[in-house]
Amino acid sequence: MCLSIPAKIVTINGDMATVSLGETIINASLQLVDDIKVGDYILLHTGFAIQKLSQKEAEETFKLFEELGRLE
Repeated sequence: MCLSIPAKIVTINGDMATVSLGETIINASLQLVDDIKVGDYILLHTGFAIQKLSQKEAEETFKLFEELGRLE
């Protein structure tokens, strides 16, 4: 099973971006998606942005992850 997680675009440099995963900042490739801007949300999988998300979709996903964490 594959898992992708929402991330927020912080900076863009060519086809690479710095993204925020809560308090964690990492680099991600934008080669697989078009029309991404700073402030957008993406689904991140193995270092690649694979889909653009709306802010609402990202927030709903964050909420689901929080609920799953409480089940542990």
